[in-house]
Amino acid sequence: MHSYSVPCRQLVRSTIKNQRSQTFKAFYATIQSLRKAPPADIDDVPSDNDFILSILRANASSRDAKPYFASFSPRPRPAPALTQIDEATPVEFREPLPVTEHPKVSPLIASIIDPVIRRTALVKIQGPFNQVQLDSIARGMVYLEKLGLVSVIVVENDDVQRGEQDSRSVIVEDTMRLVSCLEKHGARARPVLGAVVRLGPKPEDPETVQDFVPPEAHTFPSDLVPIRSALRSGEIPVIPPFALDSFCRSVRIDANDVIGALARGMVEAGSQSSSADASIEASGEVDLTPLRVMIINREGGVPSYARTGFPHLLINLDSESKHIRETFHESWRHTHKTALSNLALAKTCLTYMPPTSSAVMVSHRSQSSLIGNLITNRPAVSSSLPHALLQGNRKLTPHTPTLIRRGLPIRVVRTVENIDRIKMNALLEQSFGRTLEESDFYDRLKRTLDFVIIAGDYAGAAIVTNEPSSDLSQPISYLDKFAVLPSHQGDGTVDFLWVALHDESYGLGHPFSANPNGGKEGQGEGRDLVWRSRANNPVNKWYFERSSGHVRMGDWVLFWCDAEKRLKIEQGRRGRAGLSYVEDWEEGRLASWIDVVHKIPSSWKK
Repeated sequence: MHSYSVPCRQLVRSTIKNQRSQTFKAFYATIQSLRKAPPADIDDVPSDNDFILSILRANASSRDAKPYFASFSPRPRPAPALTQIDEATPVEFREPLPVTEHPKVSPLIASIIDPVIRRTALVKIQGPFNQVQLDSIARGMVYLEKLGLVSVIVVENDDVQRGEQDSRSVIVEDTMRLVSCLEKHGARARPVLGAVVRLGPKPEDPETVQDFVPPEAHTFPSDLVPIRSALRSGEIPVIPPFALDSFCRSVRIDANDVIGALARGMVEAGSQSSSADASIEASGEVDLTPLRVMIINREGGVPSYARTGFPHLLINLDSESKHIRETFHESWRHTHKTALSNLALAKTCLTYMPPTSSAVMVSHRSQSSLIGNLITNRPAVSSSLPHALLQGNRKLTPHTPTLIRRGLPIRVVRTVENIDRIKMNALLEQSFGRTLEESDFYDRLKRTLDFVIIAGDYAGAAIVTNEPSSDLSQPISYLDKFAVLPSHQGDGTVDFLWVALHDESYGLGHPFSANPNGGKEGQGEGRDLVWRSRANNPVNKWYFERSSGHVRMGDWVLFWCDAEKRLKIEQGRRGRAGLSYVEDWEEGRLASWIDVVHKIPSSWKK
């Protein structure tokens, strides 16, 4: 029997409650199927059980599912006031309260009393797809709608170029096919064949240089009426990539421009109605502000040079987009022709959307992964896991989705003078919930600091020191602090920070560690990284997964990550013989580490 977390079970219960009568049958079948191994590829089993299994397989913890419940659960209402009784009146003379027979609550009233918040996703269906593939995509859209995420779909066909004869009729036909497919799988869909965007930049936009590609289209609130009408009626709008030109003619344009214009227009429309947030919730109105951008294609995610062409798992647009373009192999321009243009589209949309939003690029073969992404807002596999684990992970395939976030800039500083003490103090104290012994802490850093990795404006930081050891030939590379602000926990900052730490310490020397973050950019020799954590620290599970080993030392646990380049060289030199359980250079190092780490003073006030 699989073990699933409480939030997943809660999510299943809330979903089951809103399904039709046959749902109980599907739920029973799901419980039965959990008693045997799940199918190898869930997308190959088009049954009602897929929806429930997709939720359970996300296996979200309370922390992972918190953003989902915050976005889609009804907001708590204050308890009704109790009827006041005059205490001066003797009990035997009080008039009994009238008994009111409550009528059966209609489904409409029930939805008003206990609404489920609905949010929107902008979805690019980048075809062409055959009927089986389209069915798989449609099931994914229906699953998301059941969880409260309503898709606004823009259809594209890469095999039909703009200007070709009958290109318009082919796009309209693709739009109608998708509408029919959605309805076949139980959704209500509406084709919006009229143009919902206008060609060209918005008239009042200033001519300024921007770090993203602005869409060659724009929209006004009145243009969104057909979309709003479809959403209000419980229908999924399906839109061909048409725009009105200056002569009010409907012309076909790039779907990326349509999606970029809709992202901006829907965010602006959503912000205008934010003051009426309570009425939106009570009326069941859909919040137009997009929560996700989803690009569903035949290529899958963005290929990564660090993963031998397998997709990036998580992309920090702010610090990685330029480097991804520069390291994009020429062969990928044939196998992943639209990867870079889709990455640019994600950057454009996320620039307009709220910071908590994300984009996902996914193959049509992985539609069920969209469920896990919606619930947890995290990649299918953590990008900060060791490369050896990722390479052997069955979840990492050519069809693994790429999660894209606006992210934060990452930089490396090497002197205490370059640290903003006020911001660093606030970060450390909020993250650890303790008061820093400031004077002693910075005095020690002046003697031992190696480098500090800073994410954004001190949203997160990793402080690494050189701790001298009389038993070792060089100082110990010690992770003194690893902290992320509570407001940034769960938004990818932790993974971004750990990957940068890997590239600057124990992963140094690998070609895939050459990230432009102001550090050594892959040049140099990696060193073993050591750190300690309280034995009862709930974060230890996360550390266990990323460390090479650990040892218990009283109230503490000592973790370490081996220098990867050294191990790889030795493995290559020995071939099939492999590495010994304890190598010559490893003898005695644990005792030395424990001795040094035990003597490191606390940074906190008692």
